[in-house]
Amino acid sequence: MRLLVIGANGQIGWELTRSLMPLGHVGAMDRATCDLGQPESLPEIIRGAKPDVLVNAAGYTAVDKAEHEESLATLINATAVGVLAQAAHRIGALFVHYSTDYVFDGAKDGPYVEDDAPAPLNAYGRSKLAGETAVREAGGDHLILRTSWVYAARGQNFLRTILRRARKGEELRVVDDQVGAPTWARNVADATAHVIRQARQEQTRGRFRSDILHVTAAGSTSWHGFAQAIAHCARTPGPVPVVRPVASRDRPTAAIRPK
Repeated sequence: MRLLVIGANGQIGWELTRSLMPLGHVGAMDRATCDLGQPESLPEIIRGAKPDVLVNAAGYTAVDKAEHEESLATLINATAVGVLAQAAHRIGALFVHYSTDYVFDGAKDGPYVEDDAPAPLNAYGRSKLAGETAVREAGGDHLILRTSWVYAARGQNFLRTILRRARKGEELRVVDDQVGAPTWARNVADATAHVIRQARQEQTRGRFRSDILHVTAAGSTSWHGFAQAIAHCARTPGPVPVVRPVASRDRPTAAIRPK
């Protein structure tokens, strides 16, 4: 099996290269070789690579900046994704794409399931939902994997931000009224490998059905709870930094976050 990972230098993309290796030959492309900001270049790239499975781990993820750059976020997270899905369909490849919990408004009292109606609150969520629609409309075999609060040892993420500040001994003020499931990028990559293996078996048997799947760690916590856990585990020269809870209204951001 030939697998191609787009966004290979990202948090999940980096882990995918390792997780997918047992399934076959893995090709990896970063922004320098496959730029979603230039959708017109994508069909030729996919035709040349001829993958059996195309995994898109690239995207525009700057949630607050997206409020001022919604057209760019939509170009990368929706228009380009649709082009990739169409290119995969033309060569008969399975297309795997990642989406986000931010397609929901967070008003539900309990965990979201795949059949819940999306209602994004911000530009980033709207662009990711548009990407989901583009994948479905392309018509090929696909899987959309929604995940949440992804963290890793590389890239820009909450874990690394809190670690950096904790090691400086700074007091931390973190919102405690937004709840989610922090999810390690490596776990997402490992789950993706399992899902692809199962999907290919189902394709061989003629039983495959394109679908949306929620792929996150178990349990839940607030950003404040997550920060407390990180600070407690951080190797700091002094005592464990104080992590104070604050309300979202006291830490306003450009983009509204789902509760």
